[in-house]
Amino acid sequence: MIQLEVCADSLQSALVAQQAGATRIELCDNLTEGGTTPSPGTISLARQNLTIELYVLIRPRPGHFVYSDKEIEIMINDIHFCGKNKCDGVVFGILTPNGNVDKEKNTRLLSIAHQYNMKTTFHRAFDRCKDLPLSLEDVIDLGFDRILTSGGYPTAPQGANMIKNLIVKAGQRIIIMPGSGITENNIQQLAVNTNMKECHGSFRSMYPLSPTYTNKTINDSPNEFSFWMTNENRVKKALEALKEL
Repeated sequence: MIQLEVCADSLQSALVAQQAGATRIELCDNLTEGGTTPSPGTISLARQNLTIELYVLIRPRPGHFVYSDKEIEIMINDIHFCGKNKCDGVVFGILTPNGNVDKEKNTRLLSIAHQYNMKTTFHRAFDRCKDLPLSLEDVIDLGFDRILTSGGYPTAPQGANMIKNLIVKAGQRIIIMPGSGITENNIQQLAVNTNMKECHGSFRSMYPLSPTYTNKTINDSPNEFSFWMTNENRVKKALEALKEL
């Protein structure tokens, strides 16, 4: 059975994904900006309430994946927090300015994660590398357990050919996990096209809010009255599609 990791940017979404049958949660914040590290409170409560695997995104800000020394310090502190709170894994990726995997800085973070026996995923910073096959070897040599990738394209279905090639090249040395643009409607075909063993998606929907009071003198955006959350039915449909294979 192909494993399904759900990317959740709230405790509520994580719990919905678990209820729907997800294998693992990647917990983050600010998914609309590509994801950042969630708050300590969210991490600790997620660990207390989840029985499935919990991985936490370690990303101190949106934007590029070249980090300053102070940003690296933040990431190190966040990894320590995750380890002390018994998270199963952490998710990060650091690049050099010229589009290669930053071996020195990634090694620093990996050493902290391994102190707590946490697994590690190199996230979609990988898709910004200038040479994906070469970067694959770098990530393997560093000792990551998994790479989250869309094959260097905006979505995994678009990058299916590259993902398939990476899976073949990786063999049993590392898990290649497709992510980005995966839905319950295309997940089955992606599995056929890539021979993936794991996949990653948010499976979110917009839900309305019904506040008891609103200040009509403030020109709120429509998003003030709605929020994104993992959709249990969408996760279940994705799992059903995978079971048919």
